[in-house]
Amino acid sequence: MAKKKKKKSKKMTPGRKRIRFIFQLLFLLLLLTILVTGIFLYMKYGKTVFALHDEANALVRQSTTETFRQSETSEVYDTNGKLITTLKGTKDTYYLEYDKIPDMATQAMISIEDKKFLTHNGIDIKGIIRAAKAYVDNHGEITQGASTITQQLSRNIFLTHEVSWQRKVKEIFIALAMEKKYSKEQIMEFYMNNIYFGNGYYGIQAASKGYFSKDVNELSLAQITYLCAIPNNPTLYDPLENSDNTIKRKNRILKQMNKDGAIGDEEYREAVNEEITLKVTKNKKQNYIETYVYNCAIRALMKNQGFNFRYTFNSDEEKERYQERYDDVYSMCQQSLYSAGYRIYTSIDTKKQKQLQKSVDEVLADFTSKNKDGIYELQGAATCIDNNNGRVVAIVGGRGQNTVGYTLNRAYQSFRQPGSSIKPLIVYTPSFERNYTPDSIVVDEKTKDGPKNSNGAYAGKITVRTAVEQSKNSIAWKLFAELTPEVGLQYLLNMNFAKISKNDYYPSASLGGLTNGVSSVEMASAFATLENEGVFREPTCIVSILDSKGNEVVSDIQDTKVIYDANAARTMTDVMKGVFTRGTARGLSLTNMACAGKTGTTDDKKDGWFVGYTPYYTTSVWVGYDIPKQLDSLAGATYPGNIWKTYMQQIHEGLENIGFVSYTKTADTTVKEEAADEEKANEDIQKEAPVETGEDENILDLDAPLEGEEDTTQDPEADSQDTEGEYDYSDDTQDEETAQGDEEVTVPSDEDTVATPTPTE
Repeated sequence: MAKKKKKKSKKMTPGRKRIRFIFQLLFLLLLLTILVTGIFLYMKYGKTVFALHDEANALVRQSTTETFRQSETSEVYDTNGKLITTLKGTKDTYYLEYDKIPDMATQAMISIEDKKFLTHNGIDIKGIIRAAKAYVDNHGEITQGASTITQQLSRNIFLTHEVSWQRKVKEIFIALAMEKKYSKEQIMEFYMNNIYFGNGYYGIQAASKGYFSKDVNELSLAQITYLCAIPNNPTLYDPLENSDNTIKRKNRILKQMNKDGAIGDEEYREAVNEEITLKVTKNKKQNYIETYVYNCAIRALMKNQGFNFRYTFNSDEEKERYQERYDDVYSMCQQSLYSAGYRIYTSIDTKKQKQLQKSVDEVLADFTSKNKDGIYELQGAATCIDNNNGRVVAIVGGRGQNTVGYTLNRAYQSFRQPGSSIKPLIVYTPSFERNYTPDSIVVDEKTKDGPKNSNGAYAGKITVRTAVEQSKNSIAWKLFAELTPEVGLQYLLNMNFAKISKNDYYPSASLGGLTNGVSSVEMASAFATLENEGVFREPTCIVSILDSKGNEVVSDIQDTKVIYDANAARTMTDVMKGVFTRGTARGLSLTNMACAGKTGTTDDKKDGWFVGYTPYYTTSVWVGYDIPKQLDSLAGATYPGNIWKTYMQQIHEGLENIGFVSYTKTADTTVKEEAADEEKANEDIQKEAPVETGEDENILDLDAPLEGEEDTTQDPEADSQDTEGEYDYSDDTQDEETAQGDEEVTVPSDEDTVATPTPTE
């Protein structure tokens, strides 16, 4: 019998033992790390997550099919609590059962939004992991939605559009619960009737009637996919504003449907090549109050949900990413306005609104020319702010007309060059913060590459006060150069001016030569900041917003920001009082009411501005053409100035003239005043002696009283009105010259800017 061979046991070498021990130790450490992390996460987030789970289940458990048909009307009230308007979507009227929704519509949504809709349990695990990774990579900022169709429906029906991890977790729990309670067909039916297609249209039937004026079952494949392109981002893919984007996404949907086998190659080619022609149902035109209230309410909801508004960017890519996020959140909050049953309380004063509209209409009444759409060509915009609280009480976005369709509210949607009305904001008030005083001596003189006065004459040594009153371009140019454009324009950015460009950082900005320009709301808010002793308040008309149950969503709290030194702002106000008595706005002052302000006219007379304030109200006015063109009679003190005076005179009737807060004069100022008094006394003694004019015999003595005198050497607009404030158009014959390269700028009025392109709106 053969003997069994004994197996040789392999002895583990010391090296292998060490390696094995290290691996075992690492594995234990990994398990320990996972355990500790799990405990930490549970301790920190566990209770919150379980609470969100319970809340989500309760919401779905209490829901019925009627939950997905309801839409509560939001209401807007004026400053006196009177109902102004209501906002309600149309989804109830056009609700479609599942079998009435075209198969191509549901297939299009599945192909582009949620390919696994028919098989998943409400969520996309891989998508959630990608979103979680992006959340970590972006330091806690939600940048990816990873939302299935069920999740999107959950958010639209049960949640706000707050950007937070808690909302996202709750959305996931709701989606999971919905998939257990409702069938896929029901969820798709709810979804197609509740998603937002822009411009107030909820549900695909409402969108079909709104954009094509027919039932969705009458639409072609191309038209259906065109509509299905909108909900992903109703602003970016708005058919009325961004039709090219809508077409591109439509074609992308068709490509996906073809790839998924939902349509054949021939159907795909026909739908891609089919021309889309909209037949938009004309809605009643929204007035200027409504458009502005909606915009302010949406922004208030965005802010309430944690959106961070930005006005400066480090790169074009960063700006583009921000704009995409802005459009997305704006669209989501816009949706809720039409369905959440908000009670929106505003600062709008309907009486003042009518007065401001009437003032614009009456002053511009002689200009009757209209464009092909029947809209007046010469337009105006104006904004009035209550200085007591910084809120907008009246806003006019154009001349009053009985038209239908989309309303352009020029007061906040149009941006135009401000001319010299920008000087107090970026030149003079900042200079008053830096040791300049109203009595500081500056030299009005010809400088290389600088602006030239219209009459070719310079006043020589003058005070800063006089430079402001007479809107001397050479002085503004010099002081802005001392500040630097970076410093000067930062004041506008600090007040949330939205259209400051990297191409604005040049000397011409001191005279209003901005690439994109400013809006009436921005200018009113900035000048109200001066009246408020340098403290900025974000312009809005929203006082508070309540939900349908009376809970406060947006509170009556305003964020404030110090922009200017208080004494510098008071000083600027005191100086601008002289614009009405000795300067470019003579004849526009109010009866028995302190007022300060500034005119503005672009060098090509395409834009005219007047911005002024009292202790009670600040009003800014713009006049010009939508498609910019020259109007010889346009100047800051003509049509804009007369609109301002007409309106402000009315709303100040019966108010006490309380005056402005006086600025604190420096020791240097006091010395200069004493010297001036002594010089004046010497002049009185020698007033019979001949005047020595020196070399510049044609230079105007700008310190001399102007009222009641006619002085042909002063700047044209400074003497453009009689004592009643009516403009004398017969004197408006100044020649216009512009600068090219290093050539000088000839200024046709006291406040024209260096010639720069005036953009269309």
